[in-house]
Amino acid sequence: MTLNVFITGASSGIGEALAVYYAAQGARLGLVARRGELLDALNRRLGDKHACYALDVSDAAALHVAALDFLSQVGVPDIIIASAGVSAGTLTECEEDLVVFKRIMDINVFGMAATFAPFIPSMKAAGGERRLVGIASVAGIRGLPGAEAYSASKAAAITYLESLRLEMRPYGIKVVTIAPGYIATPMTAINPYKMPFLLPAEKAAKIFAQAIARGTTYAVTPWQMGLVAKILRLLPNWLYDALFTSAPRKPRGLLK
Repeated sequence: MTLNVFITGASSGIGEALAVYYAAQGARLGLVARRGELLDALNRRLGDKHACYALDVSDAAALHVAALDFLSQVGVPDIIIASAGVSAGTLTECEEDLVVFKRIMDINVFGMAATFAPFIPSMKAAGGERRLVGIASVAGIRGLPGAEAYSASKAAAITYLESLRLEMRPYGIKVVTIAPGYIATPMTAINPYKMPFLLPAEKAAKIFAQAIARGTTYAVTPWQMGLVAKILRLLPNWLYDALFTSAPRKPRGLLK
């Protein structure tokens, strides 16, 4: 069976690795990213046969147009992967960071919903087992210092995907939440601190695809970070605060 797969954030990082993985499986892809030149270069690497849409996922109208084109040219997606995401250090006390805060929420949360929305009616009507996949993060499990916007966005994504999972369950559409730990991507390359259990994006993509195929509701990768995530959930606030108040911060000023 040839899969129809629609992926946002496809020009780099996890999205690109997933595009390469599914293309190797013979899937027909819809590839979305802001940077059209990188998207075109990826499509050429993949045989120049996939639908490409250069747009910003915070633009719901543009995503709607792209969805209509994909439905017309390719068909109803079997899998939609909302992988577009941005990260930057933010501090609420610094008012200049508020615009960055909004940008992170717009892409990481609103952009995910805007990706799924125009496809859901067609997926419900088509029937069969289909997948809506959101790329969250272990950073959404507990708030991290200096990452107020990013942690908030990923916590919101996790809860949003859980709500969506309940809504889609009667229709046989499985909602999969992927919460990666540290994956070797351009987003993590700028982190000025050690990243335990760092996983190459290509290896991570294969693990993610397996979880998607199974319809796993919630998956943390790599498995070591899954254990860390469970422990973090259980830590009382007084202990968590003592351990993480001085944790290293992601640099500010990364988004303009």
